[in-house]
Amino acid sequence: MSVKRGARVGVFRAAAALIVLAALASCTSDPDDKGPEKSTRPSSKAVRLPPVHAGFDYQIGGAYPPPAGVRVVARDRKAEPARGVYNICYVNAFQAQPDEQDDWPADLLLRDKKGKVVVDGDWDEALLDIGTPAKRERVAARINEWIDGCADKGYDAVEPDNLDSFTRSRGLLSAADATAFVRLLSDHAHSRGLAIGQKNTVELAGQRGGTGLDFAVAEECGEYDECGEYAEAFDDRVVVIEYTDKGFRKARSGFGDRLSIVRRDVLVSTPDSADYVRKTR
Repeated sequence: MSVKRGARVGVFRAAAALIVLAALASCTSDPDDKGPEKSTRPSSKAVRLPPVHAGFDYQIGGAYPPPAGVRVVARDRKAEPARGVYNICYVNAFQAQPDEQDDWPADLLLRDKKGKVVVDGDWDEALLDIGTPAKRERVAARINEWIDGCADKGYDAVEPDNLDSFTRSRGLLSAADATAFVRLLSDHAHSRGLAIGQKNTVELAGQRGGTGLDFAVAEECGEYDECGEYAEAFDDRVVVIEYTDKGFRKARSGFGDRLSIVRRDVLVSTPDSADYVRKTR
């Protein structure tokens, strides 16, 4: 599960930007038309893109009936999609959740020079090793099975989380590794008729032409003044989750008439929880 960490943003933004500039060749933006919500990428089925500036709810912490006015819902891949709305399927694609780490082959967990597994300490998730073409293919084969599950359940799109894992890899992975890997997922998602979203990692938004990503899922872009970059790169096809009232106000003030914005609690809990927060205004 990914929630943008303030400390991470401050520490890694400059470094990540330098990595991107050094590792990636510039790509031409490939914006989708705002009219008919279709993408017709080569060798892919036409996919339905999320509506622009629509009521949105982020339910990856647990599914519940969409509130009135909601037209777009994101849920965990293990949940069923909601009826009558546009559904985004959450997949943890770049890291292994703690209860699933032992299910991965040992050599597909990223390891440092001492052989110790590299872990995202905020969520206790092992990073997956996407550092070579062969390993990217093997990791993608498994993630693509999860994407198949999303398609089979009737989801409209997929959200592969932790694209920014390379910034937590202690220099063992690069932005180029991340974009090459997510391209494998994009191609497969499109082949199954699913749109695919970029999760956070604003420094890669301009690489859309190379990654094949269709829209953005941006956590705290208001808090960190990033909403404009996502909006420009993805033609306003951006769903925004803010976890503070301050960030929510900033997102609403600058982009309330353009993007799909919701204020949630950091645990994205269900309405029966004492932690539950959901605001749209």
